[in-house]
Parts: sequence; structure tokens; C-alpha cells
Amino acid sequence: MAAHHHQINNFPSSPIHERDPKNKLSHSRILTLLLLLCYAAASVLRLSSSSPSTNPSSFGTSLQTIPQPTPPPEEAACSALIDRGGWNREEGLLCCDRSHHRTDVCYMRGDIRTAAKAAASAGAPAIHLHGARPGSQAETIRPYTRKWEKEVMSTIDEISLRPSEGPAAAAAEACEVRYGVPAIVFSTGGYTGNVYHEFNDGLIPLFITAERFAGEVVLVVLEFHSWWFTKYRRVLEKMSRYEIVDFRKDRRVHCFSEVIVGLKIHGELAVDPKLIPNGKGIVDFQSLLYQAFGNNHSTPRRNAAASEQLPAISVESAAAANRRPKMVILVRNGSRRILNLRDVLLLCHRAGFDVELLNPKRSTELAEIHRTLAGADAMMAVHGAAVTHFLFMRPGSVLIQVVPLGLNWAAETYYGEPARRLGLQYMAYNVTAPESSLWKEYGRRDPVLVDPPAITRRGWAETKRVYLDKQNVAVDLRRFGKLLMEAHARVCRSQSRERDSAQGGD
Repeated sequence: MAAHHHQINNFPSSPIHERDPKNKLSHSRILTLLLLLCYAAASVLRLSSSSPSTNPSSFGTSLQTIPQPTPPPEEAACSALIDRGGWNREEGLLCCDRSHHRTDVCYMRGDIRTAAKAAASAGAPAIHLHGARPGSQAETIRPYTRKWEKEVMSTIDEISLRPSEGPAAAAAEACEVRYGVPAIVFSTGGYTGNVYHEFNDGLIPLFITAERFAGEVVLVVLEFHSWWFTKYRRVLEKMSRYEIVDFRKDRRVHCFSEVIVGLKIHGELAVDPKLIPNGKGIVDFQSLLYQAFGNNHSTPRRNAAASEQLPAISVESAAAANRRPKMVILVRNGSRRILNLRDVLLLCHRAGFDVELLNPKRSTELAEIHRTLAGADAMMAVHGAAVTHFLFMRPGSVLIQVVPLGLNWAAETYYGEPARRLGLQYMAYNVTAPESSLWKEYGRRDPVLVDPPAITRRGWAETKRVYLDKQNVAVDLRRFGKLLMEAHARVCRSQSRERDSAQGGD
């Protein structure tokens, strides 16, 4: 989607001293512009100091290395409105921030009305802004956070944001549901159905965008899926105290005074405290998950490595003196299976772990998965979307990711680095060529085995075909056993620190 830049204010080009009343600027509007530009400058500095790093050999569905330009002042000013909103009370505003490489976000303030009935006849969803400032331009946006992926973005419903066409148009759209709180409009299309994308592209960006409203916001969803709502209902209820609006199905005219269309995103499973006015981080998102699933740890503790507030840990579940540490192994049914899983189970027991196998299915309740992992001391999983569930683990726990051949960069970027930010003790087991099932399919000197980056540089389709869809692993038991012993030692040290901390607190 092309990134068109639109000014937030359509000021006349004539000098300020022009006597024509149509072109005369009021002192209040000059002051508003100055405030916007000042905040924009601060936003630009904040963005430039925390732009995400990328890898040039990334997959086709991952973010390529894209230089992030300094946003024009009008777009930075619009971003400031999205972040803070209430400090500028000027009505009739319609602007979009298209400066980010991952997402577009638009902002509206004034007499805002959904146009579901008109959309039904025209085939395209729309939101109208009545009483828009003169010169306001219509905008279109696909409110999904994978802007750089043209193929998937083409499947996302495009929504039209239109300035009012006069009093007659407003009269034709009488409000049927009027709200005293803002709305956030976003899509659950795209890769929804894959748990990694449900969190990375949806829930975490929604948390980033909605957090400043403290629940006083209405969620308006394009491409609404009832199964998605059922799965994440508890989490969504922590972000909004209001009934979700299914934009396509609900034909009533919903009226708001402030609307954000699209979601902000900071990176892979990331919440950057430097980019949120109140300094919230990923551990605050995790706290929301604990609250949603009934494990509300109200007393925070600090992790020196992450230097963020972390949810408190129940000493009874994490550091019980008279039990063996619990290891949860996520089991895969398709590709990337552990072929010698029975032997791995024996190694876990010998290392000192009690083991629980977890095989999440689409029908598995998220609360059940959360309860299992929140009580675990370690989790083991082969690289794949299910590793996302590390978000349910207590800080200080151990995450072991078995990384099949050719997937080192993806494993580190999507799960390793985010896990460390959350305060987990991350351990990667990088599979060697003889441990991969591909060893029997390709010659010993084939680039698939000896030069995986040469394959992954060909793009996502080839990477998926070779390394994701056709590969299983049989870990080297001696090497993997040593890693398990180290994992057990780390868990024991962590539990010892927790017991000492608890006794000191008494």
C-alpha cells in the first residue's frame, strides 16, 4: 500500500497578516500548531532512539531491512494525537500517520459516525466525520500491522474515512448508538488463526494502542471471527469495558467523538516503554494476561537484567522446597517433531524434572494453557508458533527452544530476544545437520545442509518448503542431556533466590 502523506492542518498559504477573513488564522490555532510541532519533535526523537533492528536475510513474511525515515512534522503530530489525544481539543480533525514501515494509523475527532448501512450497499466499510475542517481529505486504510506484506494486506478490508458532505448527510445518518468514550478500529483478518500472529500482529498492538484509555474504549472489529472472540474474550475484557462492535454485521450507526483506526506496533512480541507515554512494557502486557486468567500477582518485583517491573511469583508454585522442578514440553503433530521424544523424556527425568506434555489445539482453552505454563519452571518446544506461549511463563523460568536447521535467525528474532526481554532464562538448542531429517534427503555437500542462509535468502516460500514443512529432528542425546542438566541447575538457582527473597520479606 502506498504511503501517502497528508497534512493534519489545512492552513492557507497566505501570510498571517492577510485581512481576508476566510484566510485569517486565529491565535488559538497558531498556538495549537506550535504545540503539535513541539510534541512532534519529541516524538521523532523518541522514535529515532528506539527504532527496531532487522536482519537482511530475514524471511519473506518477516520484516525486511527498511530504512525508517524521519516522519514529516504533520505525521509526527498525528502520532502524538494517537498517543495522547485529549491534550488537543480541536474538533473536526482527520489525519493519518503513515510514516511507520509496519503499520498505518489514522485519527479522527469530532462528530464521527459509522456508515455500516452505506457500506453494505457500496461493499466497502466507511466512517464519516461530520463537521470536518475545511479542506479535509478522505483517507483509506487497511488496519492491520503487516503493512510491508502486500500479499496479505490485499486480503484485509479497506476502510474509507470520509469528511462530511454537509448537514444533509449528517441528518441522513442519525445516531443509533452514542458513546461517551473513544473507539479503536482494527482487523482480525490476515494471519489470524496462527497464535504467534494473533499476539504479535493483534493483541500486543491493541494493548499498546488501547492502554492509555484504561478500559474506557470501544473495540470495533473488521473481519470479526466468533472463535477469536471466544478464545480471547477474557483478555479483551481487560482492555475494554464495552461490548465489541462487529463492523460488518452491526448495521446500526455508532457515534463517537474520537476514533483511532489501526494499531501501533513496536516490534516482535514487543512493548517498548520508550514509545508509550506512561512507560509500560511487555511485562505489563503479561500482567494483563495473568489478571485475565485469574493469576493476578499484584505485588511486582524487579528483574535486574530486564530492568522492568515483573509480576510477583507465587512461592508455593515456583519455589516449593520439596518438589522436583516441572518441565512442560509442547508437542507438535506435523513437521518439526522430535523423533526421539521418548528418549528426551527419560533425559528430562534423569536431569531432575517432572515432565508434562502439552499439545495445544485450536479447541484448547487458553486458560488451560496459561494455567499449565504459569505453574511450570521450564518449557521446551521446537521452533514454531506455539513457542509464543512463553508469554504465559513466570519471569525467571527457563525456555528451551529446539531450533531446526536453517531457522536460527527466526528463532532468535521471534522468540529468543522477546523471551529475554520478559525476564526468562532463554536457552537455544541449535540442531546440527546430522540431527535433522534433511540429512537423509540431501547430499552431504548440498547447500540445504552446509549453507542454510543461501536457501533462506531465496525467500519465504523456499524457506517454508525446505526447513519448515519437511523437517523433523532427532536430538543428539548426549549433547541435549548436558543442556537439560544446565537448565535444571538454572531453575534450582532461581528457586533458591526466590526462597531467600521470600524469607527476607518475612
